[in-house]
Amino acid sequence: MLKKTGSTPYFTGESDERPWGKWQVINTGNQHTVKLIEVDPGQRFSLQIHNHRSEHWLVVEGRGTATIGGDIINIEQGRHIFIPSDTKHRIHNTGSGPLVFVEVQFGRFLDEDDVVRLEDDYGRTEAE
Repeated sequence: MLKKTGSTPYFTGESDERPWGKWQVINTGNQHTVKLIEVDPGQRFSLQIHNHRSEHWLVVEGRGTATIGGDIINIEQGRHIFIPSDTKHRIHNTGSGPLVFVEVQFGRFLDEDDVVRLEDDYGRTEAE
């Protein structure tokens, strides 16, 4: 059964398919959400920022690159990345298999409405 907990709009068990892959919420609580995210080969997130949350990413499978601010970082299994709020970021699967990571969100407002897309391969920015 899907269960909403804490003050977050996310609920445990919630999931979504995206053009780049999929995500599922595995835990929520007071000012945190934990997601398991899978990015398909060759796909990437939009270049985005969050005004109200920071994120920690822990790669559990696959490889790719992460753009954090102006830096591009090679990532693979076991790599941990911290993204402060208001920092441009994106993840790109450069491997031949899925890129899977755990995302831990911290903040006072945790919601998909806190995604500000700056660039997007799938036409999802406000200007597009």
